[in-house]
Amino acid sequence: MAQVYEGIVAWQRADDLAVSICGATEEFPRSELCGLVSQMRRAAVSVPANIAEGSARQYLKQYLHFLHPARSSLTELAYHSHLRRRLGFVDESAAAKLSHMRDVASPPLYGLISWVEEQIESGQVLNRKPVG
Repeated sequence: MAQVYEGIVAWQRADDLAVSICGATEEFPRSELCGLVSQMRRAAVSVPANIAEGSARQYLKQYLHFLHPARSSLTELAYHSHLRRRLGFVDESAAAKLSHMRDVASPPLYGLISWVEEQIESGQVLNRKPVG
């Protein structure tokens, strides 16, 4: 049975990004396993996990409460990606691909946050589970 969050574009793109980050960090030095690898994976997985968890909440304000940390984790991941490149843990081609995926994941998440905020401002209380 498909979950409601699986139809949310922001979740789909964040999920793709998380899978790519997990794969890309396989190439990091073993010494970074508990450091940067762990931080990047945690931040990447946090984005779709928060979108999914928030979508299960009954009220829009609760949903928004989970979307803000998802956005923050996406920004944290941008810094980790910057640091990864500076430390030379990934080639430029792979870095560009992950950066592009992050750029593709960002607009639907920001759009979802805006949509939820607009619904709250207009007096909508219950989460109607948008698909987009």
